[in-house]
Amino acid sequence: MDFADWAALLTAATAAGWVDAVVGGGGLIILPTLFLVAPGIVPQTALGTNKLAAVAGTSASVMTFARKVPMQWRTLLPAAAIAAVTAATGAAAVSLIDRDLFIPIVMVVLVGVAIFVTLRPSIGITLATHPPTRRKFVLVIALAAGLIGFYDGLLGPGTGTFLIITFATLLGTEFVRAAAMAKVINCGSNFGALIYFGVTGHIMFALGAAMAVGNVAGAIIGSHMALRKGAEFVRVVLLVVVIGMVIRLGWQQFG
Repeated sequence: MDFADWAALLTAATAAGWVDAVVGGGGLIILPTLFLVAPGIVPQTALGTNKLAAVAGTSASVMTFARKVPMQWRTLLPAAAIAAVTAATGAAAVSLIDRDLFIPIVMVVLVGVAIFVTLRPSIGITLATHPPTRRKFVLVIALAAGLIGFYDGLLGPGTGTFLIITFATLLGTEFVRAAAMAKVINCGSNFGALIYFGVTGHIMFALGAAMAVGNVAGAIIGSHMALRKGAEFVRVVLLVVVIGMVIRLGWQQFG
């Protein structure tokens, strides 16, 4: 790779880290760049190399958010472990499932998310009037970690977005706190998928380490901006990113 390739890679990794920290969806920035810079890379290796950068970025986001946002670690850490296991399972299924079948489904879900957030402007902006019971909170977190963690290992784009929407909708959590919680779960799913891809030899470590530098920088900047600007800012970015993901996936599928 020449200097332009490295510049494109680091720029994409930084942008992806910022987007991931705020609302998720950074994979749709960094994966196309990986295929551009290394056109011969196989999908599993692209995903594994991306996970090396992503696990560094999400870890940085967790540490940044945790300084300002109260975290229920007794629930979130076991959920992150669940996400790690299901993400590894999803990663193992990558070669067995026709990924083209999932792209239209993901597009429909994302369009639904955009419509829902637009029509329900209060979602994620204010805390629920009646907080969920402890049982409901634990159940929603665990199910989201298991199901969305599997999706993260299998396909990936929008994992953080789906987690944030789930927490805001079902638990009444405002977007900044939902983003903080999502990063803990996403860190677990990234780590689980990373372990699988590493064991199977699908990580380009030098490339992933370079991306990790930019991803961490972007994640720290994005986390601070989300904390400083608040839930309305996260909501706007969420809508922009969701629309961008639909366009990008549509282009990938039908372009």
